[in-house]
Amino acid sequence: MQKKPLFATFAAVLCLGIGSAHAGAIDALKKFNADTDGISGSFTQTVKSKKKTQTTNGTFQILRPGLFKWQYTSPYKQTIVGDGKTIWLYDVDLAQVTKSPQDQTIGDSPAAILSNKSALESSYSLKEDGTAGGIDYVRALPKKNNAGYQYIRIGFQGDALAAMQLKDSFGNETTIRFNNVDMKPNLVRSAFSFTPPKGVDVLSN
Repeated sequence: MQKKPLFATFAAVLCLGIGSAHAGAIDALKKFNADTDGISGSFTQTVKSKKKTQTTNGTFQILRPGLFKWQYTSPYKQTIVGDGKTIWLYDVDLAQVTKSPQDQTIGDSPAAILSNKSALESSYSLKEDGTAGGIDYVRALPKKNNAGYQYIRIGFQGDALAAMQLKDSFGNETTIRFNNVDMKPNLVRSAFSFTPPKGVDVLSN
């Protein structure tokens, strides 16, 4: 079973993008970025490639700047933690942990946009992108040709984060729907520390 970690394939959200547009999703994005220091909830993620479609479920926590925890709970168990310096990827089935430098690993990816307020404005151009299913979307287009993403869409219902969509450079499409979102969770930095469990293999990238 192919597994797709958050920082590699997932989707994006947050940060200020400046552009001339009518009131709508960009205003919601600006407010979200300005007001949000932490966020938590659950998610359903669907990845469509040319050969198959895979759906996963889990929970997430973000404390800005720079901290996030993304836990897949079904159909497999996998935990991704960004502690500000290192990204830890723990695959329960493989009993394996992979660690990578956070700044080098996430770059301009959606994970950077999720956890840092300045990432979107510096790396993407924004425009309003219509409404579907009651969700207003912002389309974020990367300023660099080597960003790895063709676009990222960020969706809001009112001021609430509702969905994210992205298409990567290989044509794979990822959609994330957020549920039970808490915009003011009681999160502490110590919750984003990670110690590899005893007996697992630890690899470095």
